[in-house]
Amino acid sequence: MKRVCFFVEGLVQGVGFRPFVYTLALSHALSGFVLNSPEGVSIEVEGDEAKIDAFEQDLKTSLPPLARIDLLQKTLKPLENSTVFEIRQSLHTGAKHSAVLPDMALCEDCAQEMADPSNHRYGYAFTNCTNCGPRYSIIRTVPYDRPNTSMEPFIMCALCQAEYDNPLDRRYHAQPISCPHCGPTLSLHRMSDGATLVEGDEAIEALAQYLCAGNIVAMKGMGGFHLMCDGENAQAVALLRARKQRPTKPFALMCKDIKTIHSHALLSEHEETMVCSIQKPIVLVKKRATSTLPEIIAPHTDRLGLFLPYTPLHVKLFSFLNGCIVATSANRSGEPIVESAELLREKLAGVVDVYLDYNREIVNASDDSVVQLVGDRPVLLRASRGLTPQTFQTKSQCKQTILAVGAEQKNAIALFYEGKIIQSPYIGDMHTLETFGFFEKTLGTLERFYGVKCDAIVCDKHPYYATSQWAKVQGVPVHTVQHHHAHIRAVMFEHGLEGPVLGVAWDGTGYGDDGTIWGGEFLRCEGKAYARVAHFKPFKLLGGDASTKDIWRILFTIFCDIPEEKWHLHVKRLFGNVPKNKQAVLKKLHQKGLNSPYCSSVGRLFDAVAALAFGLEKVSYDGESGLLVERAVKPEYLEAYPFTCKEGVIDYEEVFLAMLEDDKEQICTKFINGLVCCIIDVAKKEKLPLVIGGGVFQNKTLLERLIIATKKENIPLYFPQKITPNDGAIAIGQLMQHI
Repeated sequence: MKRVCFFVEGLVQGVGFRPFVYTLALSHALSGFVLNSPEGVSIEVEGDEAKIDAFEQDLKTSLPPLARIDLLQKTLKPLENSTVFEIRQSLHTGAKHSAVLPDMALCEDCAQEMADPSNHRYGYAFTNCTNCGPRYSIIRTVPYDRPNTSMEPFIMCALCQAEYDNPLDRRYHAQPISCPHCGPTLSLHRMSDGATLVEGDEAIEALAQYLCAGNIVAMKGMGGFHLMCDGENAQAVALLRARKQRPTKPFALMCKDIKTIHSHALLSEHEETMVCSIQKPIVLVKKRATSTLPEIIAPHTDRLGLFLPYTPLHVKLFSFLNGCIVATSANRSGEPIVESAELLREKLAGVVDVYLDYNREIVNASDDSVVQLVGDRPVLLRASRGLTPQTFQTKSQCKQTILAVGAEQKNAIALFYEGKIIQSPYIGDMHTLETFGFFEKTLGTLERFYGVKCDAIVCDKHPYYATSQWAKVQGVPVHTVQHHHAHIRAVMFEHGLEGPVLGVAWDGTGYGDDGTIWGGEFLRCEGKAYARVAHFKPFKLLGGDASTKDIWRILFTIFCDIPEEKWHLHVKRLFGNVPKNKQAVLKKLHQKGLNSPYCSSVGRLFDAVAALAFGLEKVSYDGESGLLVERAVKPEYLEAYPFTCKEGVIDYEEVFLAMLEDDKEQICTKFINGLVCCIIDVAKKEKLPLVIGGGVFQNKTLLERLIIATKKENIPLYFPQKITPNDGAIAIGQLMQHI
């Protein structure tokens, strides 16, 4: 006979872990107890040694669907001769280590109950259990108990209380538990004045009617409001684009079921698995040639962002609808998602006709996650609902609490605490006061969860990033990390690498060690040290940030660096739409270097290619050029433009001159193939495993072709899968330099 204490950290609260332990202990005829605490879950079992060993094995291998063990400590205790196993009341004192779970999509069991007319939760818009439902969006602090959530005002009815108290029920201590008798209620409102139009279950049917009539509506989801319209009504989509001032950026589509998705997209088996997963992210997939969706849904690309209804409220809405609806974040461009009706009316007046609300507060807002599959492996483009907060265990012995504030675009922050990295949901681009306010609120949420204040802050090396300037006035030590090294360090951490490796960091912008803008970097990385071994030849960004929107300027500056006699016959084709006086002004800027910082960014080279191949003068969102170039690539075409590398500087002059003789499909295909060959050439020279990061590697075609090429050359390749390739992972790389 023995008595053993197990202490468990990880995703072990709010996931049915205690009832799982309870039934496991009973099945092995063990006595003792299990309880939640701010640190994690404590288990004590007493009984036959062989049965305790079997219990431990099952504890590790038969977890509930959402649970994950990051740390398991075992100690022997004196026998107490206990005779029963019980679930004890949670402790509320002690250091807060317990991980906070992301919000999870409706599980199959709850979906079946919703569809069963004999079930008392039939059609109920807020059903959930320990395997699904809201977590992060409703929690104020840990431990995850109902009084610490926005479900506190809703008093459970006798039936819900009985389920909540029964360890053998899947709703045992499901903190958002409710039913039509005791849960939140719906209401439909006119946007102009907030007047209530319909209340109760009829509100969702009325919302569906507004959608079918071509109106623009908003609906409160799990982590914020969605803007919605009929996705198969081109006029409604055009109206939404006009009102939201979003001319070309693709809209995500929520589809009634997987059959509807198949009618519009070509899904691999792995893509279907991701679409149907418990996270229910937006998945970028190939559009079918036979799809009847209007082109205006996703101009300039042959990809669609599709996802399934992920809350019972969405499922109920689709009981009155068929097909697809646009479901995009309710926000103004560059601002965070709106989580309250008051903010919705303030920010989106004139955009929305009516909105659906409910009377449970969203404590912590989060946007939808976005993912694409490259081969059979997921690549995250936005990590948020269903995925974050995300907790990573480290080997670090650092005792400080350290905050990493991330980058300026696609910001997410990360906290190092008690050996763990906790990454926040996606925050956004730090260009507005609203996003900066969301940044500070998200930080406050993490500090409140764990009851900590930061001992130090890590930020980007760029002196003018809003996050960097904020860090320097917080009164704690501040450390800076070079942007592209942070990209590579994050991926090295994900894959458990210390180096040496060849890091390829390609993106739009990042402050370099020499004070110029980097973005086409090859870095030799080992531990916390790095050296720049190669990079693309810098060019001038004429007018600074203006070049990132008016992308023809990038093409102009590239050709300004090439002797004019080599391309003068193509002047009209290249810049015929640019007034002569404007060309003259830009030439002077180029010659004198006024407001024209040097840049080595591969992301900007994609802009130049899009400008040359398609005559695209402006982009309206980040990554538009890449999507346009990718769409024109011919899969069967293997020829590549030859980038030349001399003394670590990669030149593209001959590449752009060669483009003048090719059509747009040849230009785009040979450009991407040339980039792949460029990486392979440098990797062969360095003779190191490849680690890639940066927003350019969101380009699916580029990454797929690089995977094929590295396999052929037998070069190990590591790329982001649990973290994003873009700046959403920068905070993790920043932390890895200082723990």
